[in-house]
Amino acid sequence: MQTALLALEDGSVFRGESFGAAGTVTGEICFNTSMTGYQEILTDPSYKGQMVALTYPEIGNYGVNEEDAESYQPHVSGFIVRELSPIASNYRSTGSLADYLKKNGIPGIKGIDTRALTKKLRVTGSLKGILTTEEMSDADAVAQARAWHGLIGVDYVKDVTCKAPYRWDAEGINIASWKDSHELKQNPELAVMAKLKHKIVAYDFGIKYNILRRLREQGFDVTVVPARTTAREVMALKPEGVFLSNGPGDPAALTYAHAAVSEIIGQVPLFGICLGHQIMGHALGAKTFKLKFGHRGGNQPVQDVKTGKVTITSQNHGFAVDSDSIDRENVEVTHVNLNDGTCEGLRHKKHDAFSVQYHPEAAPGPNDATYFFEEFRNVIERFQKSV
Repeated sequence: MQTALLALEDGSVFRGESFGAAGTVTGEICFNTSMTGYQEILTDPSYKGQMVALTYPEIGNYGVNEEDAESYQPHVSGFIVRELSPIASNYRSTGSLADYLKKNGIPGIKGIDTRALTKKLRVTGSLKGILTTEEMSDADAVAQARAWHGLIGVDYVKDVTCKAPYRWDAEGINIASWKDSHELKQNPELAVMAKLKHKIVAYDFGIKYNILRRLREQGFDVTVVPARTTAREVMALKPEGVFLSNGPGDPAALTYAHAAVSEIIGQVPLFGICLGHQIMGHALGAKTFKLKFGHRGGNQPVQDVKTGKVTITSQNHGFAVDSDSIDRENVEVTHVNLNDGTCEGLRHKKHDAFSVQYHPEAAPGPNDATYFFEEFRNVIERFQKSV
């Protein structure tokens, strides 16, 4: 048994057992309250620069598989669990969580009090930390945690965005490969792709595969472009709409994205999710701020301001749009988080541009908000009729 150490910038030290890869990593410690979906969490590019602690006590019982990955590789710096299941048992499983982390060079720690860690993060706020399997004194570990540069002001998008433009699922491949076989037996129509109807461009700030699947389901012909693609380059592709994806890090650091989105607004309909929502906020003149410990999990209640309807949402973000900085003459807040009242949605009053802070594509999480992809299609169709 190899031991592992987790040290935080406030001087706290947790000792447990190592699993996954050996080595030393630093990052921001955050927690996620989801009960399932650990592989989707590991492969979400929004976690770049972070170590994730899961609050559910036993993790790894259903193993891992290729279909549940949300990007080309895991992006978390480290993984923290209370108990790692000794058995990986599921008909879709192709391997264990421990082997998956080891293969991808990600250290994990198990056997620590994740309840105490989560409570500390809720009271103190997000903390910088270090996870190591190497011999290191508590004092040295805490010092290294404190020395890490953190997330504020850092562009992590450049590390996760695609290198060149590409079309998503250009051949219209059958979606049976990622739909549960039982679901397909009950609903055979799910195995048939919608015909390509609307050409859109999706900015890849750290896009999740399930977002692309949801867009494809609505008949979108999606061209994915790197984060630094200019507005002129995007519009040269003659899109009927532009999508802004999720992604990691501080949205205020992405000034190139603010500028591009500012130019695009008003030319074609625009829809943003998570980091894309924050970027659109900056493009509209608003500011963002760092949340105390973020919103991460599949149980965040969000209210539609206009209808009063409450939706349970999947979320993963550590920054938010500052409601007080929004230009209320031209922009309206459409959704708010019922836990802390933060802005969860924006819509331009004159142009077809809207965004949500949460993840309507889920993966993992509830599917209450998937209607936003259909709404994006409807907005594009209305816009086409008006021009």
